[in-house]
Amino acid sequence: MIRRILTDRLILREFKVGDWQAVHAYASDEEVCRYQPWGPNTIAESRGFVRQVLMDRDKEPRTRFAFAVTTRSEKMIGAGELNIRSFSHHTAEIGYVIHPDYWGQGLATEVGELLLGFGFKRMNMHRVYATCDVRNTGSRKVLERIGMTQEGKLRDHLLLRDGWRDSYVYSVLEHEWNGGRKNGH
Repeated sequence: MIRRILTDRLILREFKVGDWQAVHAYASDEEVCRYQPWGPNTIAESRGFVRQVLMDRDKEPRTRFAFAVTTRSEKMIGAGELNIRSFSHHTAEIGYVIHPDYWGQGLATEVGELLLGFGFKRMNMHRVYATCDVRNTGSRKVLERIGMTQEGKLRDHLLLRDGWRDSYVYSVLEHEWNGGRKNGH
């Protein structure tokens, strides 16, 4: 079990059963879910998400590392995940979500940097990637800020409520990653 990952502003920690209420606060918001294949969540779906995260935490080998994102005062404001897609190829995928009350403060960028650090330093990954809806300019900017390179576009990648979603694929390789800044940027 991972204890905590810290910055000056944030704590990433393992989920607890009672976190479903904080999850529901953002996961039931239409704006948050606009580009996602999930949500807006019902209470049962938010509870189910946390239950699934807790079950996945106990699997061996563990492939899903889902973290509650909290402020330093322990208020949960989002989630971040690193999912190992291949142990033999040292490949993982990251994702993040932040409550809209905290958008525009660079917190998603911080979470992304922490997830990359966890993937490369702790989990010994060679390649970490992420996808985002082509319309989601905020998420694209986060992925670029944390040093990821756009590799291409997946057409009709996910089915959303309003139709098929095209997704951009971003990645960073271990030798390109420099503590959250690609090639010294």
